[in-house]
Amino acid sequence: MVFGGIDLAADPRRTGVAQISNGTPTVVEMLVVGAEDADIAAIIMGSDMSGIDVPLGWPDAFVALLADHAAHALAPPPSTGSDWRRTMAMRTTDVIVHQRTGRVPLSVSTDRIAYPALRWAGIEARLRAEGIDVPRDGSGRICEVYPAAALSCWGLPSRGYKRREQSGQRVEIIDRLSYLFPDLDWNGHRNLCIDDDNTLDAVVSALMARLVADRQADPPPEAMRDVVSREGWIWLPQQNNGCSDER
Repeated sequence: MVFGGIDLAADPRRTGVAQISNGTPTVVEMLVVGAEDADIAAIIMGSDMSGIDVPLGWPDAFVALLADHAAHALAPPPSTGSDWRRTMAMRTTDVIVHQRTGRVPLSVSTDRIAYPALRWAGIEARLRAEGIDVPRDGSGRICEVYPAAALSCWGLPSRGYKRREQSGQRVEIIDRLSYLFPDLDWNGHRNLCIDDDNTLDAVVSALMARLVADRQADPPPEAMRDVVSREGWIWLPQQNNGCSDER
């Protein structure tokens, strides 16, 4: 089997993409930074499962707010305070990730992560037009992932490693990933992950895609299947693996 990893940025020049094989060893077959929409679609179509590091959808409450506001039909809320606004800002999966890891995912409604999410919406439409199965709950060819939260669950450094000057921290992450995944062969791509955090996140995304395919990641509860089919679901390593306090 082959697994893809996409660290999606709004700017193709900052988008990291990876493909790993699932054998002995598990080989990083391809790793680049700089990917256009067609490149991303090709990775997904050429992989059994791909981890996508971007919100796949928007909160239901936010979507309803926009529709009602556009139609001049929004009922006045009892309060426009922080609790009400939070329902528009956070998806169901964001709340669960925060409860489990202590990390607050960026809000696709109110933060700059919306720009790559808009890009993903266009790529998703392209894939659907090609007949590729891309449901947002991870039951098809893609799954939503959050590399920093996955690193936290594995007890690895998960904050600050994206800064250019933090190459030493990326070395530590790579070394410890090699310990956690002893069959992982970086295949000459190790230095690229040290130099560019986008490529490191792409590899982590591909590793998470492998765990999802191997049923070693936590699926959405059945009661939430309907909402995550629209909003998306962030897959994390199985709950029994625990999460570290290193955040």
